[in-house]
Amino acid sequence: MFKVGVLVASDKGSKGQRVDKSGELIITMMKESGYDAKEKIIVPDDQETISKELIRMSDALNLDLVLTTGGTGFSPRDWTPEATKAVIEREVPGIPEAMRAYSMTITPKAMLSRATAGIRGKCLIINLPGSPKAVKENLECILPALKHGLEILVGSATDCAEPLKTQD
Repeated sequence: MFKVGVLVASDKGSKGQRVDKSGELIITMMKESGYDAKEKIIVPDDQETISKELIRMSDALNLDLVLTTGGTGFSPRDWTPEATKAVIEREVPGIPEAMRAYSMTITPKAMLSRATAGIRGKCLIINLPGSPKAVKENLECILPALKHGLEILVGSATDCAEPLKTQD
């Protein structure tokens, strides 16, 4: 069972001025999909704070997956992708590309997402949008491939290709 953390980037949420719905939805969906949701934290939309928490969650908590929500748009306070890029070692562009492509079938506003994804050590970090509707859509898009990617990352699977069939 993969260990998952959720980071909610929200100025209002971190001050208790807004109820977190997206982070709670992520926890619910991940548990329903067989993941072990270990922690959810709400932080202000501050690049340094987000980066520090991503490092703590991946390095100190040894989580396999950190899902962020919020801070991926055009607002002057949206810094989640930059905070993520500052701490990852390798980018995984296919995940946000797939999320945007799928979301574009629902709304043209999906092209405005600046979400990113990447690997830090043996932890995959993925930025999700801030709205519960978009979180649900994006998670539904990536969940079918996510387990296999994590298995490869942590070393429990070693090959994506099917073995050659030999003729007797």
